[in-house]
Parts: sequence; C-alpha cells; structure tokens
Amino acid sequence: MWIRSGLLPTILAVAMIVPATASATAADGVTATLLWQRTADGTDYVFREITIVPGGSTGWHWHGGRLYGVIKEGTLTHNMADCSVDGVYPAGSGVFEPSGADRVHIGRNLGDTPLVMQILYILPAGSALSEDAPSPGCAFS
Repeated sequence: MWIRSGLLPTILAVAMIVPATASATAADGVTATLLWQRTADGTDYVFREITIVPGGSTGWHWHGGRLYGVIKEGTLTHNMADCSVDGVYPAGSGVFEPSGADRVHIGRNLGDTPLVMQILYILPAGSALSEDAPSPGCAFS
C-alpha cells in the first residue's frame, strides 16, 4: 500500500535530504567529587576534583562561565574544536578555560596514570557546569 500510494518513496526521499543530527560525545573514564559550592550575587562558584583514567576524556563540551584549575597528578592534553592541541598541562600546571559556545574543547588523559585536577567553575547562577557538543570529527575522537 505504501509503495502504490507513493508514501514510501516520499519518506525515503525526505530522509536522504534532511541531514542527520550530530550527537554529543560522552565523557569516558571521568569521575568527579564536589569539594564545595556557593552562590553569591547571581554567580555559582563550584569547586570539584576531577579524575580521568588513562585513555579517558571529558567528551567535547563548552562552558557558560570561566574555569580555573590546577593539575594535581598526571597530564592533561587539551584540544580545541579545530583539533589542534592548545595545551599540555603536567602536574603543578594551572589551567584556564574561557566561556562560550565558540570555545568547544575536549580534555584527554593520554598518559598511563590517572589525571587528577581541581577545578573552580565560575558560572551564572543555575547554569550547567558544561554543555555537551558534537565531535568535530578529529581523528582521535
């Protein structure tokens, strides 16, 4: 019936024209512990310890606020959406991430020991810690 009525060919034609929706990338091997959190004057301050296992990553994402942190153990490799490495941060290094949907990035642990970092999020009150983003198609993602 669908073939005779022309419905099936129409559905197939539309399916080939409409682009597929890109899906967000999930974090892999990441755990986080909330150390403290406060809200003041419309701003959330969230301090977390984040651990990424060897070979793990944060998944592609961006932040609605600024992040400041320090690498406690291991090494963080940080890539931007153009796939370039914009930083390699060993233990003791400070880390800064600016806000905005135009700042999509991924954090990866390419080492053989856990990566441990402490991060202070400074965000508009009530906003998410991060927003997922689709993979830009880098060879490693």
